[in-house]
Amino acid sequence: MLDTSAVAAAMRGSTWLYPIVEVVHIVGLSVLVGSVAMFDLRVLGFGRSVAVQAAGSMLLPWSAISLFAIVPAGLLLFSAHPHELALNQVFQLKLVLITLAGLNALSFHLGVYRTAARWNAGAPALAQLHAAASLGLWIGVISCGRFLAYT
Repeated sequence: MLDTSAVAAAMRGSTWLYPIVEVVHIVGLSVLVGSVAMFDLRVLGFGRSVAVQAAGSMLLPWSAISLFAIVPAGLLLFSAHPHELALNQVFQLKLVLITLAGLNALSFHLGVYRTAARWNAGAPALAQLHAAASLGLWIGVISCGRFLAYT
């Protein structure tokens, strides 16, 4: 049904539409992962001259804004080949990793990050564990995205 929609047909039939949407998706992902990675590195102890909360205030809005590019672009890309992607194990893994990254971020922000104002001597081990997991999960998402081109 999705693959027979006008949007899916346009994504498959246009010379330029699919690559343009893919560029939007990649640029959005770059902003998301770049801002999250910089924040995670700060939580892990890099750039101690900037308070963790200040880093979060500067970087995390960019990650939220980038979702307005990533999600619609990803759905458009998916619409072009939904059956093949839904059955692709690399795509399935990518979705699992995105879900885990989102749950990790939610748990971090609803939990240990609430005490960030008191992290003068550095982030606690639990916060650092969240940051390390975040970095690993997003590297996995990026890797899966690239591997999709070859599977």
